[in-house]
Amino acid sequence: MAKVGISELAIRDAHQSLHATRMTTADMLPACPMLDKIGYKFVEGWGGATYDSCIRFLNEDPWDRLRKLHAAMPNSKIMMLLRAQNLLGYRHYADDVVEKFVATAAKNGIDVFRIFDACNDPRNMECATKAAKKTGKHVQMAISYAVTPFHTVEKYAELAKTYADFGADSICIKDMSGLLKPYVAYELVKAIKEKVDLPVEIHSHATTGLSVATLLKGAEAGADILDTAISSMSMGTSHSPTETVVEMLKDSPYDTGLDTRALLELAAYFREIREHYSSLESKFLGADTRILVSQVPGGMLSNLESQLKQQGAGGKMDAVLEELPKVHKDAGYVPLVTPTSQIVGTQAVMNVLMGRYTAMTQDFRNLITGRFGKLPADANPELVKKALEQNKMDEVVTCRPADLLEPEWDKMLEESKKNGGDGSDEDALTYAMFPNVAPKFFAERSKGPVDAAKTFAKKPESASPKDNKGGSYTVTVNGSSYDVTTGPAGDSMSVSVNGVSYDVSFGSSGAKAAPIVQKNAAPVSASASNVSAGEDVKAPVAGTLLRFEVSNGASVKKGQTVIVLESMKMELEVKSPCDGKISFAAQPGIQVANGQKLATIGGSASPAAAPAPKAQPAPQAAVPSAPMPEAKAASSNGGTPVKAPVAGVALRHAVDEGASVSAEDTILIIESMKMELEIKAGASGKVHFLVSAGSQISSGQVVAELG
Repeated sequence: MAKVGISELAIRDAHQSLHATRMTTADMLPACPMLDKIGYKFVEGWGGATYDSCIRFLNEDPWDRLRKLHAAMPNSKIMMLLRAQNLLGYRHYADDVVEKFVATAAKNGIDVFRIFDACNDPRNMECATKAAKKTGKHVQMAISYAVTPFHTVEKYAELAKTYADFGADSICIKDMSGLLKPYVAYELVKAIKEKVDLPVEIHSHATTGLSVATLLKGAEAGADILDTAISSMSMGTSHSPTETVVEMLKDSPYDTGLDTRALLELAAYFREIREHYSSLESKFLGADTRILVSQVPGGMLSNLESQLKQQGAGGKMDAVLEELPKVHKDAGYVPLVTPTSQIVGTQAVMNVLMGRYTAMTQDFRNLITGRFGKLPADANPELVKKALEQNKMDEVVTCRPADLLEPEWDKMLEESKKNGGDGSDEDALTYAMFPNVAPKFFAERSKGPVDAAKTFAKKPESASPKDNKGGSYTVTVNGSSYDVTTGPAGDSMSVSVNGVSYDVSFGSSGAKAAPIVQKNAAPVSASASNVSAGEDVKAPVAGTLLRFEVSNGASVKKGQTVIVLESMKMELEVKSPCDGKISFAAQPGIQVANGQKLATIGGSASPAAAPAPKAQPAPQAAVPSAPMPEAKAASSNGGTPVKAPVAGVALRHAVDEGASVSAEDTILIIESMKMELEIKAGASGKVHFLVSAGSQISSGQVVAELG
């Protein structure tokens, strides 16, 4: 009988850490018979960021993936990572949605629910845990490990006791950043074992180079299960190699009982498959000891790298890693794991690119005001005060945050149908998790999944699309770099940019370029406006111009929000650098580079107005929202313009068209870098919107005006 069990992470956390979660189901299924016969304790195959990536990048149904994995591994227990009250999204959901999600996941093939909360707030875990217990499946409750003045071995052991009282079947030490040191692991496992009579599992990333030794000392202390990744999908920001750990413990009191020869067969398969994702390969493949200070999780590190590259700021990683501990402290030393890692990490990026707390994302404000749960320590009081004012809150939330939410399952079910869902619980849950992405997925699902080898694999840069079937390139536009794959060649071809496919047609040589029109985006003027004199308003980051917050030609004040951008999955505000009349040099829907001119204050220009696309129903908002009007060509009335600070997607109006607002009122919500950002009016007046829901907008674009 094996003394220590092994959980394999190759088809979930390993590729999430190494390749930005892009592995397709088609590349997983051939490995399933091999995985199924090895004798793993658990096989982690679902949850985390995989759900989001399925519909955002791969055109796959995540529920279909789960069913296929379950069918292909009948002898294995499939484990999922569940963010407690956050489920797989980036906000808290009402209890009825949590209960429905857990029951549906169990029905479709989940055997083990690994449940964690980013704040380690037990209140946030109670509903999901109770729902999982009702299914009769294994319930593992995870401790999100962090190294701060407020996290001790004793506190973690007490937390494990609380989880045991909740009915946990096992305890996981979730070391998402590779911070758990070997001798601390020994002490921690011993302390937990003294408090609870439950199996203990250790999940530790290899990022800092500590993980193999940490697993060894954890096993010596009595850890029952160790998380590893097959060698060809291990190390770097991933995990310890499965074969290494198996051989390390062989013929010891902690022998895993696994056959290394079978493991080598599995490793050979994934070694070949990994080539399909070569363009996404993280450069952090060794030990990065900077993480001992920044505490960035493995999966987040590759995402930060990608986000900075898209911003044309790939050389600023060191600055971001230096800023992260400061933001971490300001956020009350919350453990850095999804979604808090994304929230804190993105705020650090914004601070580096735009200036410290020049703009706070909506989610960062929600985090430090208690909407995600109780923080380990007090957040920066000055930032909390500012966040309360911007959120229009009287005090920090002290109750269980979900207690403030009304039941929403019936609403999600109905809205999913209106947005292309098939009426199933699965589609309704997909819509609930990602209401801004799901409608596009529903509309394009029938096209089938992407081909990973064609989409993500690097091709020889010397290849010419005119005389072959395509090629892979790095294209730099206005300082921003993009991974581009083309093919097949001809008058028209498929072009993939950073994993997103577009159908492109080519005109005759020397012909005038047609306006660029993105899918679901507002039409864009073929050329920028002619602007003379004045002071430029430049994009602080790369992204998509979501909307203008003031009208073209309007008088604006220094510091007034004039544009909203989407960048790094969050919304950002762009403010006027001075007083004067604004003239826009870009239009909503365009992709903008860091430093690109978006408008001029005090000059003159006459840009063409961009009609807005058809509106989509708004998702649940953190602030009250008004229905977006049907899309129509929006023209300027000559009022004070409001601009997008970053590129992104317009989500919803926060007030009605024509409403009277004051300078600090939120009038528009955009999504940028997976986060929601609010656009403030910046001045008093009546609102006239120039964009509608679903519009792709660029940094600096005028999205509204005040008359």
